[in-house]
Amino acid sequence: MKKIELEIVALSHSITQTHSYAVVLGEVNGLRRLPIVIGGFEAQAIAVALERMQPSRPLTHDLMKNFMNAFNVELQEIIINDLQEGIFYSKLVCFTEHDTVEIDSRTSDALALAVRFGCPIYTYEHIIESAGILMDDTSGKKKKAEAVGVEEPAASGTTEDLSNMSLEELQNLLNEVLEHEDYIRAIAIRDEINKRK
Repeated sequence: MKKIELEIVALSHSITQTHSYAVVLGEVNGLRRLPIVIGGFEAQAIAVALERMQPSRPLTHDLMKNFMNAFNVELQEIIINDLQEGIFYSKLVCFTEHDTVEIDSRTSDALALAVRFGCPIYTYEHIIESAGILMDDTSGKKKKAEAVGVEEPAASGTTEDLSNMSLEELQNLLNEVLEHEDYIRAIAIRDEINKRK
């Protein structure tokens, strides 16, 4: 399977859900975006590494990197390799001078390590096709969206409001929430659109 390289383009806090964040991965040299819901701790771990902040004591992901470096284990790449019932699965591809090993990982942890190691992030075409958003190259607005599940429940009232809307209203609302970078709500709207197809 051909791998598609991704990069972190945004970390977004949910406007509608207090402890929800989305990390948005963008296709390198492409227009597709892959929003993934993550927890607050993982969002903080990614943000600290992206901003090159140096905490006084190592965070968990810093400890993991230090451990790997101490034993000459290099993180070569991470691959978001599966999507089941709205949950993304990833693996760390690590190598030493004698072996290459693939290790199962939560996607949020894999991304936090990828930022620290400066290694590439990949996924496969079928994952970005089913869960991605295609952005317009000039305005940054959505052209097409496919559905992906949410690991956390939608904000109270959101599901009921969405079920009463027409497909056209949902598409317009999806455009609006994407303009405000509320990726958590966008995922819930895409789920509702997918239910109707």
